[in-house]
Amino acid sequence: MPDARDASPYDALLLLSFGGPEGPDDVIPFLENVTRGRGIPTERLKEVGEHYFRFGGVSPINDQNRALLDALRKDFAEHGLDLPIYWGNRNWAPYLTDTLREMVTDGHRRILVLATSAYASYSGCRQYRENLADSLAALEAEGLELPRVDKLRHYFNHPGFLEPMIDGVLRSLAELPEDVRAGAHIAFSTHSIPTAAADSSGRVEDHGDGGAYVAEHLDVARVIADAVRERTGVDHPWQLVYQSRSGAPHIPWLEPDICDHLQERHAAGVPAVVIAPIGFVSDHMEVLYDLDTEARDKAEELGLPMRRSATVGDDPRFAAAVRDLVLERAAVARAEEVTPCALGALGASHNVCPVGCCPSRAPRPAAAGADSPYA
Repeated sequence: MPDARDASPYDALLLLSFGGPEGPDDVIPFLENVTRGRGIPTERLKEVGEHYFRFGGVSPINDQNRALLDALRKDFAEHGLDLPIYWGNRNWAPYLTDTLREMVTDGHRRILVLATSAYASYSGCRQYRENLADSLAALEAEGLELPRVDKLRHYFNHPGFLEPMIDGVLRSLAELPEDVRAGAHIAFSTHSIPTAAADSSGRVEDHGDGGAYVAEHLDVARVIADAVRERTGVDHPWQLVYQSRSGAPHIPWLEPDICDHLQERHAAGVPAVVIAPIGFVSDHMEVLYDLDTEARDKAEELGLPMRRSATVGDDPRFAAAVRDLVLERAAVARAEEVTPCALGALGASHNVCPVGCCPSRAPRPAAAGADSPYA
């Protein structure tokens, strides 16, 4: 992107995230929000809640979003981009509807949305768009003037998202004992989802075995692995693996699970593993529990040296990438020529989710897409 600072026609940016409990009393109500409508009994929620109680009932995600907000505001100010930034969550305070109401009350009418999910999938994109539609419907029922809401494109292959992860893998490799470093394998980890949801992820033309969700993660893994080889001279074997499965046992989900993968790699004689959580923007609970607790315990049980590389978090390069995405989307809205930044083989993602993109099993209205009821 050129060194431009014009965000028009947009007048605000909304950071849209998942949310998390900030104390023990929040845990069960938070999980009830996450699972509402699924009929999950309270006793099961209490079992899941133990993951949070182990860390004092506090999810790190809210503090991580506050740090990202600070990084974005700092970057925007330093580069002369005058665009206020707000924050709303799907499942905990500050709730999305409350934040959108605040934005409308403050006079904002053309809003860009940055979701803390980099890839195409129902839960990582379409569900956020459904949440936006629900919130806009609530504001409409209150008689408020509705803003136009557009979502930034998927940024899984933006250099500002990839470069921090490349550095993280390099650091983790360097932390391994020298005698096992060269033979280390890289496990690129992301959230498992039902295979049916993966197969229907992305545009209709991307649907198929694994859909856009798997294809995008594989593309990111290749870019990082290639960069590591170029910078170290070592070609580390790698595999895309999954974590955080939460569905019913009879429903197929993406595999292999990270702990099963560690077991298999150890049995094959691999001397060490670096886990790179490429599917996550920050070190939230699923990283801290599923990787830093369960996977680490499994590696220690096996006697397998393991390091976990950092997520992007509030890295200044990611903040700069968001600025780039904002300016890119603004230029598109002004019908200007744009050359989007993207690494890998897939190219830049679409700016507007087309009809049939990442469909839900029970169709619901979704904002910020070609099928949005809110133009």
